[in-house]
Amino acid sequence: MENVIELHHVNKAFKGFQLKDFSLSVKKGFVTGFIGGNGVGKSTTIKLIMNLLQPDSGTISVFGMDYKKHEKEIKQRIGFVCDGNMFYENVTLNEMKKLMKPAYENWDDGLFTQYVDRFELPLNKHIKTFSKGMMMKTSLTFALSHHADLIIMDEPTSGLDPVFRRELLELLHDVMMDGEKTIFFSTHITTDLDRIADYITFIHNGQHVFTKESYKIAEDYAIVKGEINLLDRDTEREFIAVRKSNHGFEALATNKQRIHDIFGKTVIFEKPTLEDIMFYTKKGKSDHVTSYL
Repeated sequence: MENVIELHHVNKAFKGFQLKDFSLSVKKGFVTGFIGGNGVGKSTTIKLIMNLLQPDSGTISVFGMDYKKHEKEIKQRIGFVCDGNMFYENVTLNEMKKLMKPAYENWDDGLFTQYVDRFELPLNKHIKTFSKGMMMKTSLTFALSHHADLIIMDEPTSGLDPVFRRELLELLHDVMMDGEKTIFFSTHITTDLDRIADYITFIHNGQHVFTKESYKIAEDYAIVKGEINLLDRDTEREFIAVRKSNHGFEALATNKQRIHDIFGKTVIFEKPTLEDIMFYTKKGKSDHVTSYL
């Protein structure tokens, strides 16, 4: 299966933070959700993929090509959407289109008009007057109007109301219907990914934790609940992290079958959310067992 994005053993160091031996593959024709807490390396990874940063070591390829030799060709095929204004504020949407259009060989005026109409965007108002929702619609319109093969989205739903977030996910579903496009979707609103993501990549403290098909996460991971007397030093090591209270314990396991073999029917298994996995991983990395007695 073809990979649209490939990072191999990438390192990038800043003061106080490092992306460490990071490898990632994003498969063509699917939506990959990119999750992790604040400051763990999501934006750094996206900047590396976009060639806005260069790695200290390791290799990066997009569409099987290297930026050093094929930067223009690669960027012709990428549509980028982020939480923020990427456009000149003192021009109208129509004027911004005239500035952007020459940059893309596959620019499609008809497609641009289609999205402007769909989003009810005003062509002759200055971009600085646009609301946050309108700015996101504008960003999407430009990203989709040149037949991009790869859509990279950096926190696109942050701060948006639930109705527009739902509309955005419906639009992305429509975009993916032909099976040729790929979406890489970074977000901390993990419930959005439940509706659309085929794969989930989880990053924590600059390190790749996993990339899994969405359905596999529920097969492998579990929230486990039981009585405190079931825990000892050895059994606690089976979990990413444990929360204890006077009523019992709650923990995250990465191997549901192994926990079942150890505890049998003495514990309760629940399906974890992506937020559960992020929360317990953070706790587990900082302090293996977190007590709330």
